[in-house]
Amino acid sequence: MNVFEQKLPQRILPIWVWHRKEEITVTVATISQPYSKKPRFDLLHPLKEWIENTEIKSQKFARFLCKYIPSQCPFEREVKVGDRTLFSIPPLCKLNPLYEQVVGIRFRALCYLADECGVDVTTYC
Repeated sequence: MNVFEQKLPQRILPIWVWHRKEEITVTVATISQPYSKKPRFDLLHPLKEWIENTEIKSQKFARFLCKYIPSQCPFEREVKVGDRTLFSIPPLCKLNPLYEQVVGIRFRALCYLADECGVDVTTYC
C-alpha cells in the first residue's frame, strides 16, 4: 500500500485572522512590597556581615573556632528513665538568628585546617 495513493476526505481547515488591537497604556499606582511582607530592620545585620566576612588566616584561630563551636546542637536531648523515653527536646539551634553565619565560619575554619594546614580534622567532627 502506497501512502501517496490514498485519498483523504475533504477537510475544513480553520482560517486564522489576525487583527490588530489598539495598545492602551494604563498607569496604575503600585506598592513596592505586598501587604504580607513588611520591611524589617535587622539589628544583627552588621554582626552577620562581620562574621561572614571574617577571614581565617591562622591555624590557632581556626582551631579555636572548631573547638568552641559545636558540630551538633548541644540542646537536643532525650530524657529517658530506664528503657523508656519520657520526652525529647528538639534541636533549638536553628532558632538562633546567627546560626547560618556561625555554622559557616566553623566550616571555613575546618576547610582552612584541612586544605591549608594539612591537619586531620576528624577530631573536630
